[in-house]
Amino acid sequence: MSTAFMNHLRSWGWMKRLLLLIAALTFLCSSFLFLTPIGESIRVYLAKTVITTQHRDWAWIFVGAQRRDQLVKEVQDLTEINSMEKQDLQAVKYEKNRSMESLIKVEDISGQFWKGKKMYVYDPTTIRVVVPAKQGEGERITSMVQRTGAVAGVNGGGFNDPDGLGNGFAPIGAIMSGGNILYTDQEGSIPQQIVGFTKEGTLIIGKYSINELLKLNVTEAVSFYPRVIANGKGLITSGDGGWGRAPRTAVGQKADGTVIFIVIDGRQAQSVGATLKEVQDLFLAEGVINAGFLDGGASSEMVVDDQLVTSPSSRYGERRLPSAFLVFDHPDEIQVDNVWAGLTEIDPGGAYDHPDYLREQALKKANQAKATPAPTAKPKATVSPSPSASVNPDGSVKPSASNAPGSTPAASVQPGASAKPGESPVPQTTPKAGATSSAAPAAGTGQAADPAAGTGSAGTAPMQSTAPKQSDTPAAVTDPAPKPAGAASQAAGGAAAPTGTASEQEQAPASAAQSNNK
Repeated sequence: MSTAFMNHLRSWGWMKRLLLLIAALTFLCSSFLFLTPIGESIRVYLAKTVITTQHRDWAWIFVGAQRRDQLVKEVQDLTEINSMEKQDLQAVKYEKNRSMESLIKVEDISGQFWKGKKMYVYDPTTIRVVVPAKQGEGERITSMVQRTGAVAGVNGGGFNDPDGLGNGFAPIGAIMSGGNILYTDQEGSIPQQIVGFTKEGTLIIGKYSINELLKLNVTEAVSFYPRVIANGKGLITSGDGGWGRAPRTAVGQKADGTVIFIVIDGRQAQSVGATLKEVQDLFLAEGVINAGFLDGGASSEMVVDDQLVTSPSSRYGERRLPSAFLVFDHPDEIQVDNVWAGLTEIDPGGAYDHPDYLREQALKKANQAKATPAPTAKPKATVSPSPSASVNPDGSVKPSASNAPGSTPAASVQPGASAKPGESPVPQTTPKAGATSSAAPAAGTGQAADPAAGTGSAGTAPMQSTAPKQSDTPAAVTDPAPKPAGAASQAAGGAAAPTGTASEQEQAPASAAQSNNK
């Protein structure tokens, strides 16, 4: 039985065998993923990873819609709980007399699935929040660093990011710089997720209202989460933190005041990304007592000495962003203007006005037009009747070979014409004596198609004939020249994401349109 089956299988063509192999692998993988505990763990892990992107709705493919919503709620609840504990502001003891080799120090870091950078900032009072220079669009970190003369910088808070192609000018939450409130989308008494610094340089992470921040003397702040270390203890005690692997940007502070920024590349072959737990453990190993995340995903990046030192996952390179934490030699000399002042509406942008995306689509359209050959009209075969008899001077018909007894009238085919298989030439009858000569219309070739217009036209040109009038000869009929097909429509790209995209990575999925997974 087995031998007979194998012999039968060998008689199949390669296509049949390939389809059978695909079906068998699909069955085995599905059975493993849906019928084993390990498979379930893998599906949950994949679902959590998708939830951090702008396509979180697709997580149902792995766990179903109900389980997906449950996972989202679990992470939201945990984030809320972890953000509520108030910090011990006296825990940081600054060593003001210590000698520092430099203002910052940058090191390479890596794990099993990721690579990144770690930056030490020895004086936290040198850190300032900087925002874009002009209204209407965010600014790349390299541009901010070069424009302000900063030593280094990392990306800051989240923003509304339609299609993953937002202009970076619609922040979410709050932005403070130099003690001034540059932006907030909440009333002053409503707590928000905050990552900021007091005037003395103490890192503040958790849920605080604007009123509370002012009382705590916070001068620099943006909005993002989750918080992973509070007052010296790690808050992720089981699992990986619930957000899978992704590009990450995070900040923590040691008890001596040293601030550590971590940026990890992700969504790339050489660096898939890190989990929240992995980043938390990096901080704990450094003795960090408070830590949390900044915007991640395609926004994650670090710039040092005007150079981008990490590899953003965005297909367009650096993204335009609404805020950044920059480090300065002389922070007191930096003036940060409020570009949102006086605005009543803020356009977050999207695919319709993203310069890199529009340029990419225009290039695709141009390449497609070049690849499509210009249509041309094909000349048609023309058939005109030829005289089959002539007239004697006395008016009698002069026999010819074509109308001799038993002969068959013939049609004359002009050069370039061809008879279709199975068709016979059009028969012609003997002209009547005394018939007068007239011009017989003949089918003419169509005009060449105009590539610019995209259409072709066919005309019929009269051809003079010396043949006698043959009233009973059928006129030749010409089909119009074929019209060229119109240009192929250009396919529009998406994102995604995303009608008002949700924050990818660490941002809570509750936000309807958060930055990150771009």
